Amino acid sequence: MDFELNEEQKMFQAMVRDFVDNEIVPHAAEWDETHEYPYDVIKKMAELGLCGLRLPEEYGGSGDHITFTIANEEIARGSAGLSSAYITTVSLAMTPIVMHGNEDQKSKYIPRVANEGATVSFALTESMAGSDVSALDTRYVREGDYFVLNGTKTFITSGAEADFLVTFATRDKSLGYKGISAFIVDRDTPGFSIGKIEKKMGLHPASAAELIFDNCKVPAANLLGEEGKGFKIALQAIDSCRVCIAAQAVGIAQAAYDAAVAYAKERKQFGVEIARHQGIQFMIADMAVDLDAARLLTYRAAWLQESTGSISLKEPSMAKLFASEAAHRICHKAVQIHGGYGYTKEFLVERLYRDQRITEIYEGTSEMQRWTIARQITGLK
Repeated sequence: MDFELNEEQKMFQAMVRDFVDNEIVPHAAEWDETHEYPYDVIKKMAELGLCGLRLPEEYGGSGDHITFTIANEEIARGSAGLSSAYITTVSLAMTPIVMHGNEDQKSKYIPRVANEGATVSFALTESMAGSDVSALDTRYVREGDYFVLNGTKTFITSGAEADFLVTFATRDKSLGYKGISAFIVDRDTPGFSIGKIEKKMGLHPASAAELIFDNCKVPAANLLGEEGKGFKIALQAIDSCRVCIAAQAVGIAQAAYDAAVAYAKERKQFGVEIARHQGIQFMIADMAVDLDAARLLTYRAAWLQESTGSISLKEPSMAKLFASEAAHRICHKAVQIHGGYGYTKEFLVERLYRDQRITEIYEGTSEMQRWTIARQITGLK
């Protein structure tokens, strides 16, 4: 078994790490405070080829699951908010277009992300439809050359900033999941508007927006895949994104671990650095074990997706579950090591603690991951 990155991957990692240290880390606290969306940095990411990772080469993309996982981890280490927008665009929202889009849709939308750094949203969640995807209330009807959508989406990452989005609606709620279809909606589509912007705990550079479809006229050409196949399209996108969230959690955890170790070696109490105290040493050791295990699970899942060419369920769910909860433990200990200072916005670990919490909730809660893992093990549906 080879647990090492190859030389090309190590060079890529060094390049992304340098970019993050110079272009993201110095501004992350300000983005968190002002909620400013860093369009200029995203453009620079596109110029480096980061926005095209895992997208088809013929439309401007490059890279594989491993390089994409490296990028996710490093960007999250610098800013979890920016990484959330990045993951949503490149993985969650673009996967349906890559997997189910026709040639016209792919040639129109993929280069906008890969080459220009366009922001894309995945508009699925509703007030009464979170983990239960089949409970959508947003409706659509066919009117000539258009599909007319009516409904409201909530908690949509980068919803206020998105240049276009992938959304889901049902033709007839009585049909359950069989009535759901997927659509590409451009920002300037008549009848589409931005509603409430949530005031959330963390991930401040990326909005969590309410999206309103009021007789929204979507061209028939923007139907994504076959009518009635939207449920499958949505689940495939979510399944493909689990490794991304695991990598995001690893990146946040790495930042918290680095900050805690550095602080423990500088801070003195009782005449010595607190890193010399056994209580602190035990916390650092536990953090290191959690971080290593989370990274190994994450990269194993990415490697499996790359080597098999398919979206597995058990290993990405295990990675997402463990990495997100390990990040919780690591961020908790990082704040504890900082003591009272860790509770202030002056120190990085306060932001990391807030940002980490969502990794246990979005793209499938920890409870949903456990359910998925158990079903894969037992074979019971």
